[in-house]
Amino acid sequence: MDADHGGRAADGGKPVWPEVTSPSAAGPRPSGGAGDPTGRIPGARPESTPGAAPAVDGGAAPQGPAPQGRAPEADDPHPAPAEQSPHPAPTGHDPYPAPAEQSPHPAPAGHGQGGGIAALSLPYQVVASLALSVIGLLACLHLAMVFFHVAPSNTLTKQHGNAVDEWVYPEFEQNWKLFAPNPLQQNIAVHVRAEVLGPDGRRTTGWTSLSREDGEAIRGSLLPSHVPQNELRRAWDFYTGSHDEQNRANGLRGELSERYIRRIVMLRLSGRDNGGTVERIQIRSAVTAVGAPEWSDEKIDTRATYRVLPWWTVTPSDLPEGSGQDRAPSAAEVAK
Repeated sequence: MDADHGGRAADGGKPVWPEVTSPSAAGPRPSGGAGDPTGRIPGARPESTPGAAPAVDGGAAPQGPAPQGRAPEADDPHPAPAEQSPHPAPTGHDPYPAPAEQSPHPAPAGHGQGGGIAALSLPYQVVASLALSVIGLLACLHLAMVFFHVAPSNTLTKQHGNAVDEWVYPEFEQNWKLFAPNPLQQNIAVHVRAEVLGPDGRRTTGWTSLSREDGEAIRGSLLPSHVPQNELRRAWDFYTGSHDEQNRANGLRGELSERYIRRIVMLRLSGRDNGGTVERIQIRSAVTAVGAPEWSDEKIDTRATYRVLPWWTVTPSDLPEGSGQDRAPSAAEVAK
């Protein structure tokens, strides 16, 4: 190893570590002195010219610039800075990356910026839009024709039935119906009257529309109950479905439907002042056809038709619990 500037190593080699004194640590450089005409600090390394090889103690520094491309010495404490490229490559931590170079001829808008119709040129976009519109209209027309073909008979099918059949048959024939059975085209109301035994004797009340009372309970209510909506209506459907036109029961379901509707009627009558005890009740239905719309030429008779049931004698089983009309059965009821 090399020896220090102050002397040689014992083996006569180079100094181990060059002794360099920082100018700030050594103090201000003197302008000159009697002992040192150059003004250097004793023991300090002489300044070297940029590009020149460092001087070695005991010998003069070689004159001339250092050869190009020569690697710095391993023991050189001040290696020459490496030459940098005028355009350094950007690194991942560069806070100011250079903008990407853009082509002087950018691609026109609408090309390569998505798929579908937007990627086509203007003439092709117009043609594609027209084709899609025609296909959509044909699909809607076909669905409408098939719907009117399978729908129940109505005003439109009566006026344009031939056009619908020509479109459907034979390729799109349908042999099934959309609604089974046909939707109701009638208003059905259930009326009741009673024979009351009061202090003045027997009397017969007038007809009371129970369906109208249910309608008034539903109308204007945000959350109507299912009782006024369905109870009386389903009971009358049950009765008419289990009896013939002469009001004769078709079997056990007919007898069950009679008891069911009598209990519903007595439940309604027991909640009001009848002026006495209800002994018999009679039920009828009033059927009214729904009128044709103003723009239709169809003539429909909207007069009510009635179906009147026979008088039924009220039995204790027909009365609701706690109705206050509990009574002993009459002789006719016992005989029956």
